[in-house]
Amino acid sequence: MLKSYYNADIIEAGLDEVGRGCLAGPVVAAAVILPKNYTHPILNDSKQLSRAQRESLRTDIERDALAWSVAEVSHDDIDRINILKASFLAMHRAIDTLSVRPEHLLVDGNRFVPYPMIPHTCIIKGDAHYLSIAAASVLAKTYRDELMEQLGQEFPAYGWAQNVGYPTPVHREAIRKFGPTKYHRMSFRLI
Repeated sequence: MLKSYYNADIIEAGLDEVGRGCLAGPVVAAAVILPKNYTHPILNDSKQLSRAQRESLRTDIERDALAWSVAEVSHDDIDRINILKASFLAMHRAIDTLSVRPEHLLVDGNRFVPYPMIPHTCIIKGDAHYLSIAAASVLAKTYRDELMEQLGQEFPAYGWAQNVGYPTPVHREAIRKFGPTKYHRMSFRLI
């Protein structure tokens, strides 16, 4: 059972990102503030859920959250500053646009660049422990999957509707055969 909060008496935002290991497209992060003692029968780490479950949860989270935000950092910026810094920047951008200011941040992972004036706690596999981080993982994943499916219509040979930019054999073979697209991260080993 995922926990509904880390600190009972303050406003917490869960943060997660998706797309760090992809060869193409942006890295996407989400920030979610859920009501205290929030529960949901299937909310979990987005990797443990089916696509249909994630889509259903996306609607529930957007409806139930006190505040939520999704932000991205482009493939060009990833190439310019590196993927780790881009992941942190995406998280900061998501915090920037929350309609409610959190008092504490719960960050999925083991590292984070501190956000000004808001303390944070890094939690390894946090999306499997805290509902707000799991909710952020669902929003980031559904947003990015939808975006990569749209970009894939322009470049169907790369299979982005299925692999969402990850280095699958189909994706790598398309790069070998057709070369990289304008959405590829040129600082990554593409082949």
